[in-house]
Amino acid sequence: MKKGDKTREHIIMKSAELFNQQGYAGSSLNDIIAATGIKKGGIYRHFSSKDEIALEAYNYAASIVGGKFSEAIGKEESAADQLLAFFRVYEDVVDNPPFIGGCPLQNTAVESDDTHPAMRQRAQRGLYSTIDTMKSIISEGIRKGEFKDSLDVDALASFAFSLLEGGIMLSKLEGSNRHMQMNIASFSCYLQQCCYE
Repeated sequence: MKKGDKTREHIIMKSAELFNQQGYAGSSLNDIIAATGIKKGGIYRHFSSKDEIALEAYNYAASIVGGKFSEAIGKEESAADQLLAFFRVYEDVVDNPPFIGGCPLQNTAVESDDTHPAMRQRAQRGLYSTIDTMKSIISEGIRKGEFKDSLDVDALASFAFSLLEGGIMLSKLEGSNRHMQMNIASFSCYLQQCCYE
């Protein structure tokens, strides 16, 4: 990798951590300079604006979390365990999140809801991608006879995603993983009692 590419990657990585902890609006160009150790001119050599950095930073953070989801899902055999794998990635969200600062999708969605359409669009893509993966797992579970044929794939994926994000938010807010642990237990029970034939 060329030096310029390494520098650009360094700016993206450090900015992703910064934005995911302090938010886009709460992070100034001076904060990016402090986090990266690169002067203003060096940053603008690689990016035309803070917005461009933010979009690339979100993509980077989302790819890290997406990779951890894929790795966790790949270790499981059953559809139910694959759905629970999403939760396992965030099981220790307070002390050991998959990306520093918590869930990039959630943080970006909340902050950009009415203020930054491009960031909101990126978060929406992350939402659709995650839900599509969940729907694919559920559909495969139905095909294999693990789940009832009558199961509403869209509803279960939405429910699973809502439980995941709600558990992350409540656990982060309280500073305790108990909400995520309760959601894992409740969702596991739901899958065992309601979804299997």
